[in-house]
Order: sequence, then structure tokens, then C-alpha cells
Amino acid sequence: MGQGGLIMGWTDERVTLLRKLWAEGLSASQIAKQLGGVTRNAVIGKVHRLGLAGRATPSRPAKRPVRTARPRVMGPSVPRLRMPSTMPTVVIPDLEPLKFEDGKAANVLTLNESMCKFPIGDPTDPDFAFCGRGSSGGPYCSDHARLAYQPSQARKRRTAGAPDELRRMLRLAAM
Repeated sequence: MGQGGLIMGWTDERVTLLRKLWAEGLSASQIAKQLGGVTRNAVIGKVHRLGLAGRATPSRPAKRPVRTARPRVMGPSVPRLRMPSTMPTVVIPDLEPLKFEDGKAANVLTLNESMCKFPIGDPTDPDFAFCGRGSSGGPYCSDHARLAYQPSQARKRRTAGAPDELRRMLRLAAM
């Protein structure tokens, strides 16, 4: 069915007009509008069935001119607000993997639900292992959980420094 319930066939006149418009480089959408009663997809299908691959000029939008970067006007600068580092730095002891009675460390095959699954070492190294200590309600022991679950840097900055309103005003003043 065509648009609006009309069935518009491909008469010889319409095919001739399609060939002419396609050769002129019009897009399938433009041809569909000129023909009326057919969709862009119908035009594309007919073009392929007729084998009309080549065009005189490809229908591409004109290239936009490349914008050159404007030189930045440097005015008096606003001193940067130094954020006090009130957030404590997480210090985790360098933990060796827990060794079993046989002297081997936890690996993928020996890990269970209650063991810390924090990887230690390079996975391609034969000595690669997992922590293996008791986990604290999650996948890691308490030491590795503190290391793995640190607040994001943005949240640290937001809570450690000036109020958001002051920071926003300073940013606007610098523009």
C-alpha cells in the first residue's frame, strides 16, 4: 500500500522519471516527493531492481566549513581554590595471599563463598592468587573492601571543599 491507502504502480512514465531524477543526483527522499504516492524505501527498492547504481553527482549534504578555533582572550585570572584534603587516605597493608596447609594460595578452583576474592599479582604469573582471607559480608575481606570501595574523586572534592554555590560562582567568574 502506498501513502494514504493509494497504490501507485510503477508505470513506464514514472520509471523514466525515476531514472532521470536518479541520474541527476537527487536523493531517494527527493525523488519520492516528486513522484508522489511512493516512499523513500520504495524508490530505493526500485532503483536496486533496475540496477541504477551509478549517479552523475552523489546526493550528499554540502560539507560545512571547518571552524577555526577562536583565540582565547586571557583576562585577569581568578586564583584557584585549593581544596583542603580532609578526606583520610586509605592505607591498606600489603597483604600476601593466605596460604593453605599444603602451602598453596587460593585460586579460582579453591575459592568459596566465605573467602576474599581480591586478586593479588599478575593474572599471567604462575604465582597469581586471591587473598583467601575471610570475607566481611561481601566478596572481600575488610582490608580489601576499604581499598575496593573508595568514594569517587568527584564526591571527595564535593564534600572536602567549598560549598557548591561558591564553586559555581568562581567558575562563572573565570569565564
